Amino acid sequence: MHSPQIAPSILSADFARLGDEVRAVDAAGADVIHVDVMDGHFVPNITIGPCVVQSLKQVTSLPLDCHLMIENPDQYIGDFAEAGADMISVHVEACRHLHRTIQLIRSHGVSPGVAVNPATPVEAVVPILGDVDFVLLMSVNPGFGGQSFIPSVLNKIRRLRSIADDLNPNLKLEVDGGIKTDNVAMVREAGIDIFVAGSAIFGQSDYSEVIQRFKTLVG
Repeated sequence: MHSPQIAPSILSADFARLGDEVRAVDAAGADVIHVDVMDGHFVPNITIGPCVVQSLKQVTSLPLDCHLMIENPDQYIGDFAEAGADMISVHVEACRHLHRTIQLIRSHGVSPGVAVNPATPVEAVVPILGDVDFVLLMSVNPGFGGQSFIPSVLNKIRRLRSIADDLNPNLKLEVDGGIKTDNVAMVREAGIDIFVAGSAIFGQSDYSEVIQRFKTLVG
């Protein structure tokens, strides 16, 4: 496993003060800023586009991790890369030609990743493990923040960590959904490197305290 990273999800931030919110978690010790992009088609919600990513690039030097929960991601990858995305993940369930999409992301100088929904078996991403830098395992059904962690995802994490250690030891595993201080340690033990947390961070009054607590718990 790699050194753990805490990635606050701006989906749970105060959008009226988004720049200030990102500056605050940056100053509080966050490692990555997680940007949830939803189109109202692949998931039942609509969030933000490349223009917001471009604005966030002006207020933080942290990597911007753009999670594209959208149909036809190839159409928008160039826009997000140009806006300043450092990491882009696409869903295996949304990509007809996944290798081509991953190659497109990398061609823009962006770190490519593949995301997988809770009900999708890890075997769906095994063919792409040698081509991506990270895999994002959803531990809730994507679309809305504030959901509870799905316990069966722990076994998926363990299985994928074992497979990845053989096929691509440099691969990072990321988890998104229901991550709290009371479950993050067991998720780390299962094999996760990057921890996306939304309401568990932005729902607290002291961002520094909760981020440092996360870091202590994941070692």
